[in-house]
Amino acid sequence: MKNILDAPFIKEICEITDNMYRLGWDERNGGNISCSLNECVVKEYIDITKVIRTIPINFDAKELSGKYFIVTGTGEYFRQISANPENGLGIIRISADGYHAELVWGYKKGGKFTSELPSHLMAHMTRLKIDPEHRVVMHSHPTNLLAMTQVHTLDEKEFTKSLWKTITECIVVFPDGIGVLPWMLCGTNEIGVATANKMKQYRLVVWALHGIYGVGSSIDEAFGLIETVEKAAELYLKTAHLPKLNTITDEQLMEVVKGFKVDYKKEFFK
Repeated sequence: MKNILDAPFIKEICEITDNMYRLGWDERNGGNISCSLNECVVKEYIDITKVIRTIPINFDAKELSGKYFIVTGTGEYFRQISANPENGLGIIRISADGYHAELVWGYKKGGKFTSELPSHLMAHMTRLKIDPEHRVVMHSHPTNLLAMTQVHTLDEKEFTKSLWKTITECIVVFPDGIGVLPWMLCGTNEIGVATANKMKQYRLVVWALHGIYGVGSSIDEAFGLIETVEKAAELYLKTAHLPKLNTITDEQLMEVVKGFKVDYKKEFFK
């Protein structure tokens, strides 16, 4: 059996958590990631017949029964994951009844998955119905985006278009726009349901005064979405208080979507 610490999916999540901490998106134990894994791949590295322990989920995830996920641990600091992946990460299998996670590797210090796991699983369930290639849910606290939620309206159309108009490529990277939720208590099933509902339309959902959820078929895709939004938010904040001598117009946005042939959020232009 191969050494799991050499597994590409372990190295990838260690690299991305390092980067997210370095960028200031995930202070202390803020932020969390879950990524689905193929059983055939997992079996190359661990004995999946040996369940270390079973952890209640407090949510019915039966739709995902039998699926494997690598998930960052609750209370774990992203800056420490690459040094101690077996402490900060866990590989779980969703139980047949859907209410438990069967731990098959990780959380060596006795920890468990992020408290946001129900929100992640709800998002996975929603996005898999839309995109069969979906694999990743990523949550972080990007500085400029959070600041923007303090000074900008939380109207999804207005919020999205303010970002689209900062950088020409924004409408190409996230043409479906951004879902926005008002402040809600984190770590609850209620915010998970609200986020999953938004993800029927959006791959990015902002939690006002808290953070953002991004999804994708790969860690790079989810990270790239959040990265682009964060840069756009930084530019918005740097210029919002200044006279606008130049800006991207609606007509120019239409030129971009035609030139790049993207399926954009048409109702945002009505």
